[in-house]
Amino acid sequence: MFWYDRFDAFACRKLPEMEVLCEEPMSRHTTFRTGGPARRMARPAAAEQLTAVLAMAEAEAWPVLVVGNGSNLLAEDSGLDFLVIQTGLLDTVEQMDETSLRAACGLSLAKLSSFAQKQSLSGLEFAHGIPGSLGGAVCMNAGAYGGEMCQIVSAVTAWFPGCGVKRLTREELDFSYRHSVFSKRLGVVIDAELSLKKGDSIEIKSKMEEYDSRRRDKQPLEYPSAGSAFKRPPGHFAGALIDQCGLRGFHIGGAQVSEKHAGFIINTGGATSEDVRQLIAHVQRTVLEKTGVKLETEIKSVP
Repeated sequence: MFWYDRFDAFACRKLPEMEVLCEEPMSRHTTFRTGGPARRMARPAAAEQLTAVLAMAEAEAWPVLVVGNGSNLLAEDSGLDFLVIQTGLLDTVEQMDETSLRAACGLSLAKLSSFAQKQSLSGLEFAHGIPGSLGGAVCMNAGAYGGEMCQIVSAVTAWFPGCGVKRLTREELDFSYRHSVFSKRLGVVIDAELSLKKGDSIEIKSKMEEYDSRRRDKQPLEYPSAGSAFKRPPGHFAGALIDQCGLRGFHIGGAQVSEKHAGFIINTGGATSEDVRQLIAHVQRTVLEKTGVKLETEIKSVP
């Protein structure tokens, strides 16, 4: 019996209400719009379903990949022999007190920041245009326009292999630039508590619209991508280095260094994950040879 047969039996017996998809194309669940079929995809609609699946997968040693919006994910073209747990249905948010929110891992940053704005809560304006979910944003300490998740996350509830569900304080999350405790320790964010500030809803909305306008002007939002492809190297800007090396517009297959913003790699149509992977490697190699700067990608390649 294959692992997915055992998973099917478990899901049918223990979690009959949970959505399970067979041979589900990852191109439907990544912002690059690439990737072959996942052997099985589970879409839990409650935290209890999520933790039950994670616990069973650990006990049975099933191959697992947890994804939110797939905004930093490059999935293998031939498919994934994984149980992919897609958290998009875990999208609740509640106001805990006058300035605090608790939100589930699958909630998009756009919806989360819009909810905060309607409650006249400031602090999430920077996140409105980031194309990811809360869980992924916490894990990588996502940021833009001078804001980062570490500035507003006060605590996280997460599941860890070997110990189950645990609540971590801000200090325990070990935040730094594009880094958190999840960068070096396996774990899955379930929800996060956010500490915001009272503000004026009109001013908050205006700031969000300003950031959105700046993104539209400078970023190739009309194409599938993973946002900024590379981390900011100390003392430099990745896009400027790539441009300096004459790589703006360079392409491999359907993957291209954006003409609009050289820090973005885009799918111009029909790109494969392998096209993107080869282009990333070419950019890294060229920039290192010509400038001596090693570019680190923000994109996770699976497997």
